[in-house]
Amino acid sequence: MLGWLCLTFGIAFGSAVLPLISIELFVIGLVTQQPGISWWWIGLAVAVGQVLGKMFYFLAAKGSLRLPAFLRRAEKPAKPGKPPSPWRLRWRARLEWVRLRCHRHPRWMFGTHAVSSVVGLPPFMFTTVLAGLAGMSSWLFISTGMIGRFARFSVLAASPAALAGWLVH
Repeated sequence: MLGWLCLTFGIAFGSAVLPLISIELFVIGLVTQQPGISWWWIGLAVAVGQVLGKMFYFLAAKGSLRLPAFLRRAEKPAKPGKPPSPWRLRWRARLEWVRLRCHRHPRWMFGTHAVSSVVGLPPFMFTTVLAGLAGMSSWLFISTGMIGRFARFSVLAASPAALAGWLVH
């Protein structure tokens, strides 16, 4: 059982860092193939892995973590006499508008991040980066993420057994 939980933690961590991996599909497959593993332990392993993986994005957005050079986009020096493109100016203005709104209304970010950690809408990756940009405290980010992810994946892990029990009776 410990091996499966370590694998679950690793897949959850990997899916948090590289969003192309589907932890939801892995959890459903795991509980159908290994029904002896408690939904509670699976939910905990996934929550810890997901939140630890997302901490990289959160800390980078917050400015506490300097990304390696190959992950940073090099700023192109402005050519003399050529202003930035209208698209780049609009993108910078939108990002600054979102950042200011998040700073003005910190409770919105808390609520949005909490809902996202359970439901997945808005995407958890998006709210992770926004939480960092908004300057959410690390403690608040970790606690809301852990509680929400634990709830989401515990219910997901328990759902096949609950559904089978409901259909049989």
